Amino acid sequence: MADNSPDIIQPRILGARLREAREAKGWTQQQLADRLKLARTTVVAIEKGERRLKPAEIVEITSVLGLDVSEVLQRGAPIEELAAQLRGNLPPSPLAGELLPHIGEFQHLCEDYARLEELHQAPLRRRFPPEYDIQGVDPDLAAEDVAAAERRRLDLGEGPLVRLREILEGDIGIRIFQLELPFEVAGMFVFAEPLGACMAVNLRHSAEKRRESLAHELGHFLTARHRAEITVEGRFDRVPARERFAQSFARAFLMPAAGLRRRFLGIERDRHRGLTYSELYRLAHFYVVSLEAMTRRLEELRLIPSGSWERLQRERLSASEAQQPRRVGPVGTDDDIFPSRYVALAIEAWEAAELSEGQLARFLRTDRLGVRERIDRLVESLTRGTDQGEPFGFGQPLFGSTRR
Repeated sequence: MADNSPDIIQPRILGARLREAREAKGWTQQQLADRLKLARTTVVAIEKGERRLKPAEIVEITSVLGLDVSEVLQRGAPIEELAAQLRGNLPPSPLAGELLPHIGEFQHLCEDYARLEELHQAPLRRRFPPEYDIQGVDPDLAAEDVAAAERRRLDLGEGPLVRLREILEGDIGIRIFQLELPFEVAGMFVFAEPLGACMAVNLRHSAEKRRESLAHELGHFLTARHRAEITVEGRFDRVPARERFAQSFARAFLMPAAGLRRRFLGIERDRHRGLTYSELYRLAHFYVVSLEAMTRRLEELRLIPSGSWERLQRERLSASEAQQPRRVGPVGTDDDIFPSRYVALAIEAWEAAELSEGQLARFLRTDRLGVRERIDRLVESLTRGTDQGEPFGFGQPLFGSTRR
């Protein structure tokens, strides 16, 4: 492991990490200075890397900021561009200050993911397509075309995408986390080297809503990869073309026209009364989307009359139901902050003694009891239906190396 002692680490890198931690807490430089009983100019010098810190000072500052000293010294240089891009796209509202800590945590999670890959020499494989050019094209028509093209490229067929998060990570190479963001925020997307494409969606939203947000952010990635996005609901009085595209793309990607039309016509053939309220729920459940998303998609395809969602709100849904994304029934929901690959890499690194148990707890944002519970759950999932106990090793090759 690299030597990251206080005498080796560059003051500029250390200062940048401490600045990020301060901003993640929402503190000003003066507030941190007051807690450390220092002048604000001293904090400024530390964050700029103009003042080298002694080991005792590092311990004190990290303690005040709630950081683990070893992890601060071991993590690679901060990816300045990621957080800077997102901060530059914050909407001009009180929401901006509330979002800053979440942006900082998002960056740290992405950096931690890259750190785990570095330990295993297992970078996330990228299958990025060239950016789709939608300039001068009707956003709704472009969305249909791009969604169909991506489904063909990824060989996804015309059915529902139940494991969407895994598809975007494994088949495209996008890092995805789920964070408890302010409720108005649906998701964030940013592209910054060396991390590549990174997304976060709101864990406070329903599973169906999170899937729609993932597809929405994917639309931004496919057409404007180097433009960071923070999707805030109700942000625009007049929706710009890029947002119209992303909204339409999400529905077209999750509910492809040909497959949905065929299923809808089958319902009409089998039921003389046509689409019923219960059949609409079943369709939404089948595609793992909200009732609103399914209704609006059927309107787009002219399979039901325009304005059906508004009519449904008036006649069938209570006020509270109409305001929230409607859950359509039990699905295999994924409520984890981390991608499953991230968790597996972290536990493998701990097992190989690349991480201590305390460091593993930090990577998994839990305590040591939580770590043991994580490992037990992984063991149970790997050995379910077998007579084995704990596997021989999480990271051990199954059949030995196949490389020559």
